[in-house]
Amino acid sequence: MNRWLVVVACSYLLAACTQTPQTTAPDDGESPERNRARVHTELATAYYGAGQYDVALEEVQIALEADSKYLPAVNQLGLIHLALGQTEDAERELKRAMRLDPDNPSINNNYGMLLCSQGDTAEAMRYFERALSDPLYRTPELAYVNAGVCLKNQGEYERAEQFLRRALAVAPDQPKALYEIADLEFRNGEIESAQYFITRHLRVVVPGPDALWLAARIEKRMGNNVALESYGAQLNRRFPDSEQTRSFNRGLF
Repeated sequence: MNRWLVVVACSYLLAACTQTPQTTAPDDGESPERNRARVHTELATAYYGAGQYDVALEEVQIALEADSKYLPAVNQLGLIHLALGQTEDAERELKRAMRLDPDNPSINNNYGMLLCSQGDTAEAMRYFERALSDPLYRTPELAYVNAGVCLKNQGEYERAEQFLRRALAVAPDQPKALYEIADLEFRNGEIESAQYFITRHLRVVVPGPDALWLAARIEKRMGNNVALESYGAQLNRRFPDSEQTRSFNRGLF
């Protein structure tokens, strides 16, 4: 696919829970090196959002060759390493980003994600709170979601739901928050509420296998066989080799 088309296509993807730092728009005085770094970082971000991490890595390396201190490129490199499970490399780059701009809320959010992936929930929450304390943070819903997911993964379900609902107060259609609350409500036996939130999730994003499987289990509990079979058909058509589809076909509700 043409690389410029990917940038356009990715604008329709759901917002990632990690993000590039907030920066000002380019001006007429931008140097050729900075311009090259910016353009290739934008491409890297687009490929990252599309899950094409190998191409994203190539693009961000070109950006850093042009300008080794370009903060969005440093940050993006850390996120790519994190997505690839290369924790040590991710930590190196995100720490470097923190040194370049320690007060940047987006960087604090991303560093919190790194700490959460390492199991350090308490320290991760400190960085999420730092991000959220910035009144100029343009996308606080992302830090709220990340904090909620981090707490949920540690079994702190009540606190997790509080953060996830704050995300929805800021951005009512935030897809990750909608999915995670639906999952929590299903765990709590609040089936009608779970159906409400998963339905909203399915309306704002192309669902993955987790969302379709959760929707199927909810409809199974509600006795809605038509909706159940519809979600099963989508799983089999779009994700035939997924664990979720195998669970559906085996009736492991």
